Formats: sequence, C-alpha cells, structure tokens
Amino acid sequence: MKKQNKVKIFLILGLFILLSSSFVIAADNENANINAEISDNPEVQKLNQQIQEKKDKIDSLKKAAAEYAQKIEEYGAVSKTLKNQLGMLDNQIVKVQLDVTTTQLQIDQTKLEIDSLDYQISKREKEIDVQKTNLLEYIKTLDKSDRQSYLEILILNNSFAEFFNQLSYLEQIQSDIKNSVDRLIVLKESVEIQKADKERQKLELEKYKLALETNNEKLKDEMQAKETLALETKSSESAFKRLLAQAKAEQQEVNSDILDLQLRVKEKVEKIKKAGTNASDTFVEWPVESRVVTASFHDPDYPFRYLFEHPAIDIRAKQGTKIYAPADGYVARVKDAGMGYSYIILIHDNQLSTVYGHVSAIYVHEDSYVNAGDVIGLSGGMPGTRGAGPFTLGPHLHFEVRLNGIPVNPLEYLP
Repeated sequence: MKKQNKVKIFLILGLFILLSSSFVIAADNENANINAEISDNPEVQKLNQQIQEKKDKIDSLKKAAAEYAQKIEEYGAVSKTLKNQLGMLDNQIVKVQLDVTTTQLQIDQTKLEIDSLDYQISKREKEIDVQKTNLLEYIKTLDKSDRQSYLEILILNNSFAEFFNQLSYLEQIQSDIKNSVDRLIVLKESVEIQKADKERQKLELEKYKLALETNNEKLKDEMQAKETLALETKSSESAFKRLLAQAKAEQQEVNSDILDLQLRVKEKVEKIKKAGTNASDTFVEWPVESRVVTASFHDPDYPFRYLFEHPAIDIRAKQGTKIYAPADGYVARVKDAGMGYSYIILIHDNQLSTVYGHVSAIYVHEDSYVNAGDVIGLSGGMPGTRGAGPFTLGPHLHFEVRLNGIPVNPLEYLP
C-alpha cells in the first residue's frame, strides 16, 4: 500500500499545481485528439466555412484591385491630358472602393475568427470543469480504498475472483486519474494558446478598422479630386493645361523662393540664435492640433501624383483651423493669392525651412520673427475658397519641410 500512497500523493500534488498555476506541458497525441474533436463540431465547422468564404472573396477582390492598379500605372505613363487624368481618377476610385470592400471583409473575417475562438475556449473550459470534478471523485475513491488493507479487501470479498476484480478496479482508477490529468494539462495549454490567439485577432481587428477609416478617407479624396478637376476645367483640355502649368509654376516659385531666401536672410536667422530662442534639428510641436496625416510625403496614392510630386504631408484640419509655428523662425515669404494658392514660408535655424499651403488667412508679415507656438494663419483647402488653389482635395494643411531647400519628410522632424 505504500506504493499506492505515493502514487496518490503525487497525483494530488500534481492536481494542486494544475489548479493553481499556468504551468503546462503538452501531450501531443492528446492535443491532436482534442483539436480533432473541436474541428468536427458542427458549430465550429459552420464558422470555419464562413471564414473560408470571406477569405475567397478577399482573394478575388485583391486580384481585381491589382488589375486596376496596373491600369492606373498605364494612365500615368501616357501624356498628361484631362481625358487621361479623369480616366486615371476613375480607376483609382474603383480601386479604393475595392480596397474598402476588402477591408470590410477582413473585419468580418476577423470577427468570425474571434467568435470561433470564443466558442472553442468556452467548450474547453467547460470540459476542464468536468475533468476537474471527475478527477476529484477519482481521488476520493482512491483515498477511500487506501484505508483498507489487502487483507481487509480479501475478507470483504466473497472470492479470490472478486478480490482480484477489486484490485483491477483500483488499478483502473489510477489509470483514469493519469488520463484525466493528462487531458486537463492539454486542455489548459490549449485554452491559453487560444486566448493568446484571440488577443492577436483583436489587435488585427483594430488594425483593419483603422485601415477602413483610412480607405474611406482616400475614397473621399479621389472623388473630390475628380469633382474639383471637372469643375475647374469645365471639360476643357486647354483649361486643364493652363491649370497644370499654373500649379507647376507655383511649386517652382516656392522652390526658388526658399533657395534664394535661405541665402539672403542668413544674417537675420542668426538673430534667432542670439535672441536665445530654441534652435534645434527638430520641431517642438505640430503646426495644427490634429496629427492625422491624410497624404504622406511623396504619397504613392496621391490623386495628382502623375501631374506633380507631393513634397509634403497633408494634415487633417477643418477649414479655418489655427496654424502654429512649430519652432522659432523668420517669416521669409507670405503670398496671398486671392482665390489661387496661398502660402507662408518660415526659415528656421540649422538650414530648415517650412511651407504652409492652401492657407485661408495669413496673420504674419514678411521680415518678422515668430516664436514656437505663435499663430501664423488659418488652414484652408476647401475647393473654390480663398487660398485653396486649383488642385486641392478638401480642407487640410499642406505642410512642407525643406533642408537646404530640398524637400524632406516632415514626420522625421515632428515630435
């Protein structure tokens, strides 16, 4: 009986560890059996079928989007005419619509995968409770038998056959306990793995929700671009060429202004240092309160990227939002173009300069100094409004950073 007592003590200790900690060791065969049981469940099979249907639709939509992307590239390679630009915008709109649908399907798929994991976790946790109850009953039975000696068992049974049957029963109890412990260990490990998978799926879900929001914004931008282009040109190729030449001239004017101004106002910028203001290779704040970037530096999805480069980031900002100087600087140029493209240029220390485009109001004047946080103007960008210019996608701040006159990614300088 000593050996049996040791077995019982070992099993009780093992059960205590199992119930009170997350330490588990997988039994591969048992794990495979449990997974097979779950996968054969009708509810899980139904969810897996729905997940696969979503996957198939997503693959199909991605193929279609790739075809439209190819068409967009083909439009970009031909001459810059109004017809080609409108055709490209049409294709870009369809592609983004496909991206929106794809992202929504990815959200639906991820939700189904979370539902499947929830169902499997619930089933396994219920079985864990059942196995724990069975295990406790087994141990009680084994404990009760330990109080009897082999002689007592022999006397209480009517024959040697019953005696040996009783011994076999006790051995079977021990075997059942071992099997229950093994299954419990695997079940607990499986549940922990699935809970970790569920957390990962939740993170994926948030990522897809953010992507859906971004794609919806892109769709609005593409549709606004087409509407603006049609309105500004009135379907006239000559008007389109005039607007394109105007936009390129404005961009070239900014380029020339910055290079020329940085050389001419070097002494004035030195006063920033002498005044003891903050001189840094980075800015102390964003130019508007929003930090949502709707178009990135040299954005490959920028609707007008085949007409001219996008040497800035576009920051989401309602029409008339206050624009703050992100660092101390010298007001080198302000251009109020009326209904054309209006902008402000600040030159900072360390060969940095900044451009604020589509401004609807200007609060500073040339040959003056501003401190970080000073309001220098109001944002614009609404098509057909003061300062917006011909090529705009809606209210936002066009924000450029130049290093020695060369456009650089503003995000590398913002806090």
